[in-house]
Amino acid sequence: MKIISWNVNGIRAVQDKGFADTLSQLDAECVLLQETKAQDEQVSKALENIHGYHLYTNSAERKGYSGVAILSRQQPIQVVHDMGIAEHDQEGRVIVAEFEKFYLLNVYVPNSGDGLARLDYRQTWDKEFLAYMQKLQSQKPLIACGDFNVAHQAIDIARPKANYNKSAGYTQVEIDGFSNFVAAGLIDSFRHLHPDTVAYSWWSYRANARANNIGWRIDYVLTSQALTGQIKDAFILPDVTGSDHCPVGIELAL
Repeated sequence: MKIISWNVNGIRAVQDKGFADTLSQLDAECVLLQETKAQDEQVSKALENIHGYHLYTNSAERKGYSGVAILSRQQPIQVVHDMGIAEHDQEGRVIVAEFEKFYLLNVYVPNSGDGLARLDYRQTWDKEFLAYMQKLQSQKPLIACGDFNVAHQAIDIARPKANYNKSAGYTQVEIDGFSNFVAAGLIDSFRHLHPDTVAYSWWSYRANARANNIGWRIDYVLTSQALTGQIKDAFILPDVTGSDHCPVGIELAL
């Protein structure tokens, strides 16, 4: 089973950049999209020519902002929107599909913002998001995918010293938040299989960053420890364009 996660930075924008062909080439059972930047009906309209997948969306109340979606060849047992916490459930950031052997969670973690304006909120989010993941994990194994908006270790960011505690996505608060996910028994699948590999999933549009590979690894597939032995591959696909992020993914023997 192949699962792909991709922050598309606008589902309507990526539609004009060969998304249908890319999706066909990826040939995944489940594709999780973040930052759709559209309302539910607009996502459905943008993907109306994509066949062979069931579509589930969770969009922000604010138009043109945030939003997540799941494309799944298999119909899930159920789909759950949001975490059930009013403070966090206005921005279309979490959607979960339940399958027989696992929960599949798609998340777009809040960015701490310019000047770290939302860092306090992000710290609260990380704590309560972890509690939500632990609740799911207590019922069956969890696969949590998405844009976690943090480079966890120095190997995950091209310029760690220049960004540490200065830039959103590489503060100690955010690093600790992600470390808590790992401490709770979630495996960073890519780093588990590729402990020393330098690979990035996001590049700024500025200063030719992608061409120079000055990037960040902020997109992850986390799995419960119970699934570790079934991970066949975990990968990052930097040659797939269309967004400032590239797809990341995992292959499982289930």
